[in-house]
Amino acid sequence: MLNSQKIRKAGPEVDPLWIGSGRTEKDLSKPQILIESTAGDSHPGSRHLLSVAEAAKNAVYSAQAMPAVYTVTDMCDGVATGHQGMNYSLVSREVIAGMVEIHARASGFDGLVTISTCDKATPGHLMALARLDLPAIHICGGSMAPGPALISADTCYETNLRVAEGKMSSEEELYYKKNACPSCGACQYMGTASTMQCLSEALGIALPGSAVIPANSNLIMQIASDAGERVVQMVKEDLRPSKILTRQAFENAIKVFAAIGGSTNAVLHIPTIAKELGIDISLGDFERLTKGIPLLTSILTAGKWPTQFFWYAGGVPRIMMELKDMLDLSLPTVTGRTVGENLEYLEKTGFFRRSAQYLGNYGMKPSDIIKSFGDPEDTDSGITILKGNIATEGAVIKHCAVDKSMYHFEGPARVFDNEEDAEEAIYNGDIRHGEVVVVRYVGKKAAGMPEMLKATDAICNKEELNNSCALITDGRFSGATRGPSVGYLLPEAAEGGSIAYIDDNDIVEIDINSKSVNIVGINGNKCTQKEVEEEFAKRRGTRQHKTFTHKGVLRFLDI
Repeated sequence: MLNSQKIRKAGPEVDPLWIGSGRTEKDLSKPQILIESTAGDSHPGSRHLLSVAEAAKNAVYSAQAMPAVYTVTDMCDGVATGHQGMNYSLVSREVIAGMVEIHARASGFDGLVTISTCDKATPGHLMALARLDLPAIHICGGSMAPGPALISADTCYETNLRVAEGKMSSEEELYYKKNACPSCGACQYMGTASTMQCLSEALGIALPGSAVIPANSNLIMQIASDAGERVVQMVKEDLRPSKILTRQAFENAIKVFAAIGGSTNAVLHIPTIAKELGIDISLGDFERLTKGIPLLTSILTAGKWPTQFFWYAGGVPRIMMELKDMLDLSLPTVTGRTVGENLEYLEKTGFFRRSAQYLGNYGMKPSDIIKSFGDPEDTDSGITILKGNIATEGAVIKHCAVDKSMYHFEGPARVFDNEEDAEEAIYNGDIRHGEVVVVRYVGKKAAGMPEMLKATDAICNKEELNNSCALITDGRFSGATRGPSVGYLLPEAAEGGSIAYIDDNDIVEIDINSKSVNIVGINGNKCTQKEVEEEFAKRRGTRQHKTFTHKGVLRFLDI
């Protein structure tokens, strides 16, 4: 018996309440489908989603099921960056997942469609799909059109600095602000929003060819309609996420993640989604699975092309075609076909032909955007897992965004206990060539793990610091981060990790080739590993690391 029919039998008040909400008598016995989106006026990634939900709703009803549209809108990391709003970012993922769970369980839905675009909404929705294990499809909210000269909102960090330096007028800066975000959709680079869209498709829980689809086209409405129709059939087939989101599916997704140079935030989200299904994914799995995967794209901000061009080039399906010898193509997906069968279907129905012709409008071809496995953008994938005496449990760097001259970097530490102080020091010229900015007490337990986008952009946009200064943190990074930026140092400072005991002028060594991050000197003097360990043991014995008690919704961080 369907969940919806069970609750009708359990509660005589259900029928009149449903009728009061607009259902007809015939609708009561149909499968009840929850359409859960993050639609709202919060930012361009969610502003258009109500119309996407409406398209899915109409398709569900046409397929003889009863849709119900719910909304829990998300926050914008871009708006929240650089102030206390960013402390709420990771928590918002948990709240979104929790509210979808509440909506689905409280009303006894039989199937689920989630619709989201951005950084925490997509992983929050995928967590909910895994947790609820109802027949379900995720619809990607698509990508924003590129601005003139391929500018994006991220460009405005640089223009802001140029105005402060007196190198650009405020009128010129206004031009960039007015043109950087010309449509709805995820930001035009391979940040967390675009990365998680791509991974939802690679996992097989979103329709093939849907990730980072142009949000300003009618194609996304076709995807929504197809998803609405398909989820009704999935209810009949009893095809649930647990049958799709297997360990092998997560391994496929991690390999795709490496090939697209995805946001390092995937190392937070993928394990959390997998955990909902009892699957353990560790940093070691990322290290193992990305080994031997080449970087096949050059997407902003680490590269040169916007995400819509990536979709025009064939998107995730073309990446999977290039990686087919390294992927499990036999895995089931929401279409009812396997991964391999989906790729064959797309080829047969003209998906790749259409992609090539779109790029032809720009005088380009797919291979300009997505390289072949045999002739990649880089023979190494996009991220490296680092370990060392200040990251015994691991740290992450997006090395495809690092100039190869910086693959080994050594310099004195400049230590800050929050991003705001670090950012002020960078902009005021207090950080010197060759130094390593250390931002600590911004991990999950301390501050909700805010991203350090403003600090990293400040370094990269100052000529005297770009490619001559590094940053390490127990916080996280935006997918737009560039340069030698090492994040997610574990254990974090608030848990007594070694980063809590670094002092100004201690010498930090980052070595991407040897996959290490270490303190190699004390107070400006190079030391042996034993001498470093002895000094840090003294500091631990005489200093107390900071602890934090949170209020409001941030109390989730104390769990």
